[in-house]
Amino acid sequence: MKLKQERSEKPDPKHRKPHTGGRSASRVRWLITIFLMALTISAVFSFFSQELLSKTSLIGAFAVLLAIIALGILFDLLGVAVTAAEEKPFHSMASRKVPGGAEGIWLLRNAGKVSSVCCDVVGDICGIISGTAAAVVALEAWNGMQSVSQRLVQLVLSALVAALTILGKAFCKQIAIDNSTTIVHAAAKVIWRWKRLFGRTHKTKK
Repeated sequence: MKLKQERSEKPDPKHRKPHTGGRSASRVRWLITIFLMALTISAVFSFFSQELLSKTSLIGAFAVLLAIIALGILFDLLGVAVTAAEEKPFHSMASRKVPGGAEGIWLLRNAGKVSSVCCDVVGDICGIISGTAAAVVALEAWNGMQSVSQRLVQLVLSALVAALTILGKAFCKQIAIDNSTTIVHAAAKVIWRWKRLFGRTHKTKK
């Protein structure tokens, strides 16, 4: 009886809790990476946008503002596409050694992280910087028409920036879903060209 009782008290291997230490460490490393990446990208984007805005005319400043908005929409497009695309076409490309095939598989296997970088890091940074740029452009515009309230100019331009950003992302979302393979392949080819330029190769595990 005692032997049976001892056996019954032993934990069943099937009901053991999975070891999550490695997964937690990996998540912490990823969060630190995201933080450093966001800090670096934000600093670089802010520096160059301020330099350009301070040395251009009103039309040039408005062009910079539109470019920042477009960049945010573009990365949001990629972030949506990478979560909607399937690996199968890229396996075919990789087997035929089509440029970007292996890189496309890598993007899709890391879809969560890629989408986070594109939408949450670059997309949000572009949104914040476009707001700052809008304030600079509004000040430039107000200097040219002193009869109009500065607050009114800032309000109109900020609303315009927000509306353009939302419109662009909403319009591109369905395009990203419908053309996910094409969009991911285009991004993969950019990565392929970059690695080829620096003499790096990418091997994909089957």
